[in-house]
Amino acid sequence: MEGIALGDRKPDWMRAKLKLGSEVLKVKQTIRDLDLVTVCEEAGCPNLTECWAEGTATFMVCGERCTRACGFCLVDTRHPEALDAHEPERVAQAVDRMGLEFAVITMVARDDLADGGAQHVADTIAAIRQTRPATQIEALISDCKGDPDSLQLIFDAAPNVLNHNIETVARLQRAVRPSASYARSLAVLSRSVAAGLQTKSGLVLGMGEDADEVAATLADLAAVGVSIVTIGQYLRPTSHHLPVARWWTPAEFDEFKLIGEGFGITHVESSPFTRSSYHAKGSAAAAEQTAASGQSITVDKH
Repeated sequence: MEGIALGDRKPDWMRAKLKLGSEVLKVKQTIRDLDLVTVCEEAGCPNLTECWAEGTATFMVCGERCTRACGFCLVDTRHPEALDAHEPERVAQAVDRMGLEFAVITMVARDDLADGGAQHVADTIAAIRQTRPATQIEALISDCKGDPDSLQLIFDAAPNVLNHNIETVARLQRAVRPSASYARSLAVLSRSVAAGLQTKSGLVLGMGEDADEVAATLADLAAVGVSIVTIGQYLRPTSHHLPVARWWTPAEFDEFKLIGEGFGITHVESSPFTRSSYHAKGSAAAAEQTAASGQSITVDKH
């Protein structure tokens, strides 16, 4: 797939602003003290310093090695290690130490495990609830190979938000994430909605899709009942990953937000730097308030 060269100059709107300060160092120290992994670091997120400056981080559980090798993702794909039985407790300690009102946990895909790591995620949710009951929890999960029993383990843990990313449009699924499928992801999301969970998904743009395909994907997500969607621009991590096919403009991201919400998705967070967990607390609150009032509202960015 040809595209924009890795060394080519990015547009001005794709230049992230770094925020450094005591809060960033405090979060980093907490992560190190408790021997935890954040997707912020593992995936090379451009919003790391912004989120850490606000005292938030997304904890990655089930280890730091993924059994899949998606074409856009920087996470390590070497053979995974055994699960750490004490990891859920350490994540809960970090959430408590950071005083988080809203915690996000994500996971690597663990196709080597019978349940795909689902019980470990459920245990992490339970540990946070026991340590800090008032904290709301978003769980960003893999598809667990679409296994209903595995997914039910996570659903029964009742995260406040269940997030599973469809990642790209139907035509590009095989090239972008060959071990997953568009239909399976829609099925996971549909099951989450049926379980009564506030359900979220996300798209990464710039890998070869067109505007009509993005709109069609938003329509599909709306059709299965997804209430929150994130849309952001793909940034190529290394020369071994898929090239950037195009830079979508901020105005185009604004338009996708309008299209998605026009289809009935309660809240769409859409901008070049939006990532799955970006403004997660505000997005969840916006979706809840909009659903309750039936009116559009402004999201608190913090």
